[in-house]
Amino acid sequence: MKPTLLILAAGVGSRYGGLKQVDGMGPGGEAILEFSVFDALRAGFGKVVFVIRKDIEAEFRERIGRKIERQIAVEYAFQEMNTGLDWLPPGAAQPHREKPWGTGHAILSAKNYISEPFAAINADDFYGAEAFNALGQFLQTECSPSVFGMVAYQLANTLSENGYVSRGVCAVSPEGYLTEVTERTKIDRLEGGIQFVGENAELHPLADHTPVSMNFWGFHHSIFSELETQFRAFVEANMERPKAEFYIPTVVNNMLNAGKIRVRVLSSDSQWYGVTYPEDKETVRGALGEIASAGGYPVPLWT
Repeated sequence: MKPTLLILAAGVGSRYGGLKQVDGMGPGGEAILEFSVFDALRAGFGKVVFVIRKDIEAEFRERIGRKIERQIAVEYAFQEMNTGLDWLPPGAAQPHREKPWGTGHAILSAKNYISEPFAAINADDFYGAEAFNALGQFLQTECSPSVFGMVAYQLANTLSENGYVSRGVCAVSPEGYLTEVTERTKIDRLEGGIQFVGENAELHPLADHTPVSMNFWGFHHSIFSELETQFRAFVEANMERPKAEFYIPTVVNNMLNAGKIRVRVLSSDSQWYGVTYPEDKETVRGALGEIASAGGYPVPLWT
């Protein structure tokens, strides 16, 4: 069975200032996620599921969907405020929020569209063909209800020149399995090297080669039942915290700590590209142009 590619494209892009998931950055005006779909096709994936918001559906289908639908089977799932809250009693107060619940919630939104092993990625991140080949192979040969996968990048290859970033810092066993993901915020390269800001505003160093998660995961579809269980507990504990987010690394950590899964870490030495800030766009555009010029992608991407 061919794996599915799940693309999380419901983000608001508050720091970027717009819908970066559909913004043209490739040499032919392609969005970053189009390169991910292209790489997934070459790696043997058989379907794409987009997680979007209802309010961007028309624009997304026009600018992205109509092109991708000619290349591969496509489904659309919607991440809304009340997605996954059908267990609340009729008439019960809904949690007050200004945006959905985070990456774990976004993946849960696609539960009715996936019944095979799948990769989950961010729409606005460029991961590279090497990573898709590795994870595609894993999903077709090793993935099971007790063995998930992820692609880890070297921290130095994931920084922005235009401000701090947040990364999931990974601890990996000698056998190549994930033991923990720790979310670190406000990571930047300073005069003393790469550092992050701790809970009390103190600076802590991180090595350039530190493995980090860029939300490129390989899951068995059995994760959806776990997501439902953990999301319900999360909502019950955070009804009065409107900015609390249900992160997928937290879900994975909880499963690891409970002994339910192992996570194979597939390392990539490739440069990762993403757009956290508007100024990142030119960096990504230049990089995609160089990769295409070297023969990595056709221009335009789709014929």
